[in-house]
Amino acid sequence: MILVLDNYDSFTHNLARYLERHGAAVSVVRSDRVDLAGIRALAPRALVLSPGPCGPAEAGICLEAVGALSGRIPILGVCLGHQVIGLRFGGRVERAEEPMHGRASLLEHDGEDLFEGLARPLEAGRYHSLIVRETEEMAEHLRVTARSPAGEIMALSHRTHPTFGIQFHPESVLTPDGDRLLRRFLDRSSAWWDDQAGS
Repeated sequence: MILVLDNYDSFTHNLARYLERHGAAVSVVRSDRVDLAGIRALAPRALVLSPGPCGPAEAGICLEAVGALSGRIPILGVCLGHQVIGLRFGGRVERAEEPMHGRASLLEHDGEDLFEGLARPLEAGRYHSLIVRETEEMAEHLRVTARSPAGEIMALSHRTHPTFGIQFHPESVLTPDGDRLLRRFLDRSSAWWDDQAGS
């Protein structure tokens, strides 16, 4: 089961439907209506942190969940969820010089993990006014895997395990390859569990 922590965003159920379309069982729970023990009791195979209208410090259990579960189950953070991951691993979250709401950008990416086989550059729908800024501390844990034309961080990946953040919205019609990216997350998650079983 994939657990989606809902940060009160209108896109959350679209995100869940995309995951279900690939055969995943999905449970959606409000991020401020569950604690860490509740998440563990649900025993999800992966965790998805949804977009939302607030900042990462106000995103319910999300920061605590990333701290406790990163490296124990695969995690994908979308928009606000991406900012949560960046902040948890030492990045700064700041206002973008230019807010992007309902606009598409062409993103340069590294072609690895979630981006394997996707268009380069990747057309992506953006709906955000905050961005993650890299710090030395963050760079010890996370690598930048995609950037906007202005050089802003658009995706992050943990250096040793499947924790991923994407600033853009894969479930948006403005992201034509978004469905394939979510499929890549599910495939990457399954492969990680297979590795755990064999180790």
